[in-house]
Amino acid sequence: MNKTNNIVLVHGGFVDGAGWRGVYDILKKDGFNVSIVQNPTISLAGDVAATKLVIDSQPGSVILVGHSYGGVVITEAGTHPNVAGLVYITAFAPDKGESVNSLIANPPPGAPVPPILPPRDGYLFLDKAKFAASFAGDVDPATAAFMAASQVPWGLDALGGAITEPAWKSKPSWYLQVRDDKMIPYPAQQFMAKRAGATVVEVPGSHAIYVSNPNAVATLIEQAASGVK
Repeated sequence: MNKTNNIVLVHGGFVDGAGWRGVYDILKKDGFNVSIVQNPTISLAGDVAATKLVIDSQPGSVILVGHSYGGVVITEAGTHPNVAGLVYITAFAPDKGESVNSLIANPPPGAPVPPILPPRDGYLFLDKAKFAASFAGDVDPATAAFMAASQVPWGLDALGGAITEPAWKSKPSWYLQVRDDKMIPYPAQQFMAKRAGATVVEVPGSHAIYVSNPNAVATLIEQAASGVK
């Protein structure tokens, strides 16, 4: 696998692409062409379509990166012929027929329960008062408070969207496991990374590791771009 210079970043639920700024800055400084998908998170099909629009606009092969629910999006969109590899940042990596709903249906015993409020008109939000502790425990308080106040509505159709053909079965993958994640339990991360045959790197930190430790995230992306397994 030759070095891939085009990086496409896909955000997860409750947030938008602005959180990638730290990772973007590092990758740009290191000479990469970086694009960020602003997926609407209303439905999986819509997010996959938005991601494929960005992939189609790249001048060559792509490393596709997904955080959290963004992992579902890259699993479905990553079968695109221009995608050379997948990078999961403490993300869901579903198999065929799986969705976020099916993956979170039976959490490991004792796993923290994300403070997701009851649906409102088909959308989900996290409890603002508990957002920082659950999603962004190692992010500076002012930034975590802004993330809580600027949540993007997460559509139930996005959570229920099932994978038709998982890209990790045909593309090399990398996975950043985050031990202190309170949104996706660590054992679930381990299970999905192992099942996908991903090259694994582990760091301490919160679910918002891409905000709090962009260096660790960028380092793994650059490793993937170089084809290092």
